[in-house]
Amino acid sequence: PAVTERHVVAMGPKCHVVCLDAVSGKLQWGLDLARDFGTTVPPWYAGQCPLIDGDSVILAPGGKDALLMAVALDSGDVRWRTPNPNGWKMTHSSVTPIEVDGHRQYVYCAHLGVVGVSARDGSLLWQTTDWKISIATVPSPVAIDARRVFLSGGYEAGSLMLEIVSHEGQWQARPLFRLESTVFGAEQHTPILFHDSLYGMRTDGRFVCLALDGKVAWASDASQPFGRGGGAYLLADGLIYALDDHGRLTMMEATPVKFTPLAHAQVLQGRESWGPMALAGTRLLARDLTSLVCLEVGAP
Repeated sequence: PAVTERHVVAMGPKCHVVCLDAVSGKLQWGLDLARDFGTTVPPWYAGQCPLIDGDSVILAPGGKDALLMAVALDSGDVRWRTPNPNGWKMTHSSVTPIEVDGHRQYVYCAHLGVVGVSARDGSLLWQTTDWKISIATVPSPVAIDARRVFLSGGYEAGSLMLEIVSHEGQWQARPLFRLESTVFGAEQHTPILFHDSLYGMRTDGRFVCLALDGKVAWASDASQPFGRGGGAYLLADGLIYALDDHGRLTMMEATPVKFTPLAHAQVLQGRESWGPMALAGTRLLARDLTSLVCLEVGAP
């Protein structure tokens, strides 16, 4: 869910979007993207997170006449829609904001390519077919700086660094480098950008630190893999908490110097611990297919 002090906005597995009062839980408004905007529910259901940007909620329906759209946070009224003449459909990826040359944009990985749309009115600024994944696009774009966006995925897609440029009012996204999946390619979770390094789990089950020029700084020990596709991971206070796909939690330093695991714990007993974790103060919430646990990871 995306939250403010007053709102909780979430998308359900079949593309129902709700806005609830953050205190009472009362329904403020709701949308059915499949019914009202022609969204095709993705295989394995929706995985997109709504984006709250100012007083708008940004969604990517991938519908017949709305590739992206903005709705008013307080009412759910549609403010703008991005045309979708190519019929690009929704993926599991979420919308990422980026600001290039003072122009705020939203970057989205649809099923047959990537687009950048204007935050002002939803107009299509650029699109590229240099990045598409045959089965499922899950990680979201990572905004590196004012010009670069990093894309990654599974199913042998690997990763791609794009540069967003404009010339005489025309926008373009051009590849800077592409990496094979054996080098870097996060399948399920969006890589983490921290101090000019990218951290993520590639499909051979190794956790990787990647420099922004595409060179691998380190990869975790192959004798202790995190599993194909891997589990969830997050960053807090310079530490990365990473689950393998069978519920073993590793705490490591977020440093490009070397792989430095600090502790391990078997915190879940089931399988497919793929759901994103959440940190609230010093409490870490983690889950697998069957269970949810709350862990104390700091001084209470």
